[in-house]
Amino acid sequence: MAVAPTLKRTLTLRSLVLFGLAYMTPLIVLGIFGVVAETTGGASASAYLVALIAMLFTASSYGRMAAAYPVAGSAYTYVRRTIDSRVGFLVGWAVLLDYLFLPMVIWLIGAAYLEAQFPGVPGWVWIIGFILVTTLLNVLGIKVADRTNYVLMAFQVLVIIVFVGLSIGSIVAEQGASGLISASPFANPTATFSGVTAGAAIAAYSFLGFDAVTTFTEETIEPRKTVPRAILLIALIGGVIFVLVSYTTQLVHPGGHFTDSSSAAFDIALKIGGNVFGAIFIAGLVIAQFASGLAAQASASRLLFAMGRDGALPRAVFGRISERFRSPVINIVLIGVVGLVALFLNVATSTSFINFGAFVAFTMVNVSVIVYYFRRRREGTRLNPVIYLVLPVIAAVITSYLLTQLDINAIVLGLSWLAVGVIVLAFVTKGFRKLPPELDYSEAEPVEGSPSLVQE
Repeated sequence: MAVAPTLKRTLTLRSLVLFGLAYMTPLIVLGIFGVVAETTGGASASAYLVALIAMLFTASSYGRMAAAYPVAGSAYTYVRRTIDSRVGFLVGWAVLLDYLFLPMVIWLIGAAYLEAQFPGVPGWVWIIGFILVTTLLNVLGIKVADRTNYVLMAFQVLVIIVFVGLSIGSIVAEQGASGLISASPFANPTATFSGVTAGAAIAAYSFLGFDAVTTFTEETIEPRKTVPRAILLIALIGGVIFVLVSYTTQLVHPGGHFTDSSSAAFDIALKIGGNVFGAIFIAGLVIAQFASGLAAQASASRLLFAMGRDGALPRAVFGRISERFRSPVINIVLIGVVGLVALFLNVATSTSFINFGAFVAFTMVNVSVIVYYFRRRREGTRLNPVIYLVLPVIAAVITSYLLTQLDINAIVLGLSWLAVGVIVLAFVTKGFRKLPPELDYSEAEPVEGSPSLVQE
């Protein structure tokens, strides 16, 4: 009997948290600050606070499922194990929309920053450069990408600290120390409830990726404890950064009116730090995009590996690992090829691709926890009803609402993608006459002679 490919456990809590934060890209709060502030009428901190609460509830659900099923696959695995393998396949298919295109969007945004800074260099040069370097690092293995993330995250955090510090200095210089304490970034005469909730829907996009570390479950030491902790820490740390940065930035520039909301944070960086810090800020944004792309491509390749190993996707292609690099090279390269689509798209169009799958996954993982609670209860196991029932219900309602607030083009694209998924599912299950294939996952180390993603 053939032994299924398995992954070697090398990642610690610190590694997972850094991967998750890199995927989220903390600097994204400044990248979309103007849009959120404009939508909320100058109450961007309030929008991020609402989004943080919603994401913490959902993070709790991911943690419960990661502890119950410590294998790669994320929402795809959790739904198929708790609800139905066919529903799980469709959720995994929806998540692919997010995972496959998110690296492309990240690389495109990074290239846009560089093209603005160096107009003499065509944007396609930067896009291809991002893809080649990121793909090479991920092919070399998870440990190489892990070490690279430490350096990239350190610089990104440094830029955030300097930005907040300069903001505080600017506020104190203009208003005195008392100017640092204000309720206006949370509530002011121009802010409305509908505006804050709409802003929270936008701000929630900044949290996309806190769940990505679940795809590294089989490479994590003591995953039943480490992964749930990492998920909550990523959402919490990211949320605190978002609230703090949006609060201080909003104090520097009260209200929601900007010359150009899409570049508002850069204009503020020039105001508080001059041209030198403006250049550093742009460098930080580009490096943040590179770190995020590194983590996003790695996560996407692991999801494809999990689905290929199950036979939900062709096993001979997606379920293979390189004997030399012990990484899913074909999947990594495929993500890079998909990234080339960025050569023909703009940022606005490409970002509409990634939201549908993320919110479908969030909602269904919350539903999975609810189903898991009642299943274990029927089996005689009592679980905490607050953690396994109340919080997931609240989170499912919120994420479902956010799903309905997506741009109509994103919804149409997402539904069309799901329709293709149904066709693929029909093919895999021979006209729905059998369940999608599923392998017997094991937490054991790979036995001698079996292929595995071992990183020496």
